[in-house]
Amino acid sequence: MSHQDYTDTQKATDPDVEAMQAAEGAEPQAQGEVTIESLQAQLATLAAAYEAAKDQSLRTQAEAQNIRRRAEQDVEKAHKFGLERIVSDLLPVVDNLERALASIDANDEALKAAAEGIQLTHKTFVDALARHQVLVVDPVGAPFDPNLHQAVSAVPNPDVEPNTVLNCFQRGYTLHGRLVRPAMVVVSKAP
Repeated sequence: MSHQDYTDTQKATDPDVEAMQAAEGAEPQAQGEVTIESLQAQLATLAAAYEAAKDQSLRTQAEAQNIRRRAEQDVEKAHKFGLERIVSDLLPVVDNLERALASIDANDEALKAAAEGIQLTHKTFVDALARHQVLVVDPVGAPFDPNLHQAVSAVPNPDVEPNTVLNCFQRGYTLHGRLVRPAMVVVSKAP
């Protein structure tokens, strides 16, 4: 595109350019008679057009920065929380390993090797989850937090403060601080 074509296109599409050209093309009433008022009017018109263009430029730059920032945040969230579905699918495996460990008699010599294998598998699995910022929510003894815990029942207990977690049926998990699964708990209540 030649410079002349660009100038013609810009003239045809930019109302501020048309206003400036009108101000430039406005001839005084008599040849050679330029008044201060007409020059001040032209200056005011050009200043207003400049301020409008400057304001539009700043708004466009700010909008571009906001779009870029939102896109970066979306990519970061996708990286951080892209594992959420697979973590949710793997948590029952951890639960089953914990149930298997709880059901094995520690005094039975025949099952001791199997118990050690299950325990090692469980530890390796939980450590692998922790390396990916999947952390356990095991709140026994802590105050009840509805953002992290799901109360299954409330039991009167004079030994502890009301709304204290007494027992945890199923541990909860977070991924980068976001709750993946709440801990299923029994909470104390006033007697």
